[in-house]
Amino acid sequence: MRTRTRIAAAAGVIAAASVTGIAIAAFAVPAAGPTDQGASEPEVMLGHGSDHLPSLTATDWVTYADHVIVVDAVSETALSPDAEELERGEGIIGRVVTLSVEEVLWSREGATVAAPATWEYPALGWHFKDGDTTDTVEMALSEFPRVEIGHQYVMAIRWEKAVCDEDGEYTRAQWRGLGEGSEIPFDDATIGNGESEGTVQDAAAFTADAEDEVDQGVEELLAGQSADALITALNSAVPDAAAQSELAAFDAETSCV
Repeated sequence: MRTRTRIAAAAGVIAAASVTGIAIAAFAVPAAGPTDQGASEPEVMLGHGSDHLPSLTATDWVTYADHVIVVDAVSETALSPDAEELERGEGIIGRVVTLSVEEVLWSREGATVAAPATWEYPALGWHFKDGDTTDTVEMALSEFPRVEIGHQYVMAIRWEKAVCDEDGEYTRAQWRGLGEGSEIPFDDATIGNGESEGTVQDAAAFTADAEDEVDQGVEELLAGQSADALITALNSAVPDAAAQSELAAFDAETSCV
């Protein structure tokens, strides 16, 4: 069993990357000391970020997502740290995980781009320090799947057009998740069953732990159930028309034309 070290979003290694719906603000080095090299598996360093869009409930999903898909993580590629991190001797090694889209469970009426067959998903990888990029600690976001090979997930995704901001910065068109609540473990076709935060959770145990959660989202409410229960919840949910209009106006204002 991997251990998990929670990291406050405070002073530490600043990550400018965005991970599929989560904007990462910062990661601080854990005060508990270095990873126990004698452990059978490394600890997982957990960070915190802010959601890209509301992502918790079925209403959030049908308001902001274009599609809800089942994906299988089939391969990954490590990304080199940037020159500044290498010079500093501490930083993040990112990953790109290839996701195979196995099924489309739901699509928004009027979605302009069909769900992809595959998705090159940008994910957190590893943290390194002391200038050694071979001695690393796995990284994940709190309450969020790390997305690891061999596991399946349900994801609510939206297509975002290329963006040109006021400073002339360009962001390419891409698929993105909504946030923490829009990516759910789905091993054995069971909601809440599988990898999350870099460890494997059992849907029944997750349900028991989630009973005291104040914010009951899709995963908490449907843990242990099949995709059919999720489809029913999505088809029953009513999108927030005002929020959709506001988002459409923002997209029109910021997209490159």
